[in-house]
Amino acid sequence: MAKWGEGDPRWIVEERADATNVNNWHWTERDVTAWSSERLRRLLLGVRVEGPEGVCEVTEVSKLDGEASINNRKGKLFFFYEFQLRASWLGTSCSGLKYRGTIDVPNLSDENDEDDLDISASLCKDQPSTPLLDLMKRSGVKEVRRVLGQYVHDLKSDFSQGMILPTADGQKPSTPVVTKKNQVKTNKTQVSSDAKRSSRPAPCPTGVRIQTCSFSLKETFQTSADELYRTFINQEFVQVFTRSAATVDGRRGGKFQLLDGSVSGQFTELVPDQRIEMRWRFRTWPSEHYATISLELVDRGDETELKLECRGVPASEEETTREGWSRFYLQAIKQTFGY
Repeated sequence: MAKWGEGDPRWIVEERADATNVNNWHWTERDVTAWSSERLRRLLLGVRVEGPEGVCEVTEVSKLDGEASINNRKGKLFFFYEFQLRASWLGTSCSGLKYRGTIDVPNLSDENDEDDLDISASLCKDQPSTPLLDLMKRSGVKEVRRVLGQYVHDLKSDFSQGMILPTADGQKPSTPVVTKKNQVKTNKTQVSSDAKRSSRPAPCPTGVRIQTCSFSLKETFQTSADELYRTFINQEFVQVFTRSAATVDGRRGGKFQLLDGSVSGQFTELVPDQRIEMRWRFRTWPSEHYATISLELVDRGDETELKLECRGVPASEEETTREGWSRFYLQAIKQTFGY
């Protein structure tokens, strides 16, 4: 997952210079990693369970890796968070003996519901067997699951304030919330006939000879070839992983426009579940200049290998285009859908 705030800003729809996000159209983002880390530590350190076996309580959060952000796009809130956690617990038996153990949570993420979290309790390797471990597995895991759910609730309630701004007419819009990355409909792609025409910098003039270059990328996705194929040509999937409005006509000869007009092009060849070819351009390139993008999907059973070939990129834009495809397509798809 790309770090918050990094990357070429030309790929991101930003707020106006006067700080006004009219009608919440633009994609605004708030980094809440620091707040999340502190909140998670505080909640976990409050975990304490009792039973016939004795008492167990979390004493330290030894690992808390990840990040979190809240995003607003056209009045909708998107919550993105992903953490790996490890906490230490101390158990005291009824006879006063003390035992040490750990709790691990590898998948605290907006992709997973509270009930889907993998939470495991174990004893440290140098500790003898004790019924306190059963207490932690029975009640401790349940309490940890509860406080992690509390974190998600607090994130949505405390930090959604101020993300949705008043509309141009002064009214505050309703605040629909999208919380799961993989909550995507798979119905037939629909294309709006009056796609939004965003303001954009003037493109380079035509008739200018430019040097071009080629590059290739390769990535493996933990999904089927047909699912990955659909991700690239289905409008709703594209809007989710790019986090912005898009129009996509997923047919041969169909045109697409995404990232609020920063990227546009046309599908030139579509071989279902195997190959996608397109004419593709970034809006600051010379007018009518397109690169040729070829995506080859190789089904390898439980995973799909994607081979990307990009030809005809302006030489001065090679690194920007390579980074853009890697971050805003390939890594974004992985992060958003869990592939």
